[in-house]
Amino acid sequence: MNRRLPAQRYYRIATSVFFFVQGITFASWANRIPTIKGMLQLNDASLGALLFALPAGQILGLPLAGYLVSRYGSRKILITGAVLYPATLMLLGLVTAVWQLALALALFGFFVNLMNISVNTQAVGIEKLYRRSIMASFHGLWSLGGFMGGLVSTSMIAKNISPFIHFVIIWAFTLLCLIVFYRYLLPRDESHESKQPIFVKPDKYILNLGLIALASMVSEGAMFDWSGVYFEKVVMAPKALITLGYIAFMSTMAGGRFTADYFVTKFGVKNVLQASGIIIAIGLLLSILFPYIVPATIGFLMVGIGVSSIVPLVYGLAGRSKTMRPGVALAAVSSIGFLGFLFGPPFIGFIAQMASLRWSFAVIAILGLSTTFLSRNIK
Repeated sequence: MNRRLPAQRYYRIATSVFFFVQGITFASWANRIPTIKGMLQLNDASLGALLFALPAGQILGLPLAGYLVSRYGSRKILITGAVLYPATLMLLGLVTAVWQLALALALFGFFVNLMNISVNTQAVGIEKLYRRSIMASFHGLWSLGGFMGGLVSTSMIAKNISPFIHFVIIWAFTLLCLIVFYRYLLPRDESHESKQPIFVKPDKYILNLGLIALASMVSEGAMFDWSGVYFEKVVMAPKALITLGYIAFMSTMAGGRFTADYFVTKFGVKNVLQASGIIIAIGLLLSILFPYIVPATIGFLMVGIGVSSIVPLVYGLAGRSKTMRPGVALAAVSSIGFLGFLFGPPFIGFIAQMASLRWSFAVIAILGLSTTFLSRNIK
């Protein structure tokens, strides 16, 4: 790297790389769900129940992740998570039984939070150095990683490359990123030695932020876990285009995050969050009412725009809490938000089994719209 760059620029570049690593890792799993579903001969309800294991692992890991980041600093925990999270992909690629998939998903969810809380704590600290909103751009790199993961997965599927080999390649790439960039991470969190207690009850404001994150994450979870299945079973897309909906969603999610800071500065956090909920609902309804490749893809593009700014803005607000340490505040908001990932996938699967996948997406549209109402009290 250019040694003449200011220190804060080094920190921003390195943290951006780790957001990208997190995105490409998750996307690699999400895009191989239909493949693994077929390998294990799972129906929609069974898949939904199994997908419950991933957010369950996330929920169990959140309190520990918040404590470890506050106790040891985000840098050490991020390095640890960046090793273990992508490595768990290879376990997912080796599963041959339902119980193995459930266990691997729980570990996958547990380790993602070591990265999630620590990398967002790094981002909060760097945003304070810049003294302006840059949180959404960090999450844009996560989405860009997800978009690239979708493209790589599409290529792997088209060439009939097994999930395990696919995941080994991803792990090798993420390990290379870690070796090159770990030394440029923010060395110390601003509040690492703060007198604020590590364990504190979240106030109403933090709880409201958590509910907004939950509504958004339910919609994200629908796209991550069910977009491929939706295009396969409802849209009836050819095998080569099964991942098109996911790629469409991730592309606008990434683009929206790179522009969100500008719109927040121009229109304010509240207006951006309220508009986001409306866009999510319209996009999902479009894909439900017109389940064909073109309108469904447009609908998924809109959902990507809608969810793009919600989580980064909520995380940024939580990280500036005056009553809680950044790592603990982020863990509290994430704990509530990830309930969307916890209950969303099985919820979608059960409704799909009883009625149809289109009805499942209709319910998710209503939940996405709730973001608009929950954002009324945001300052």
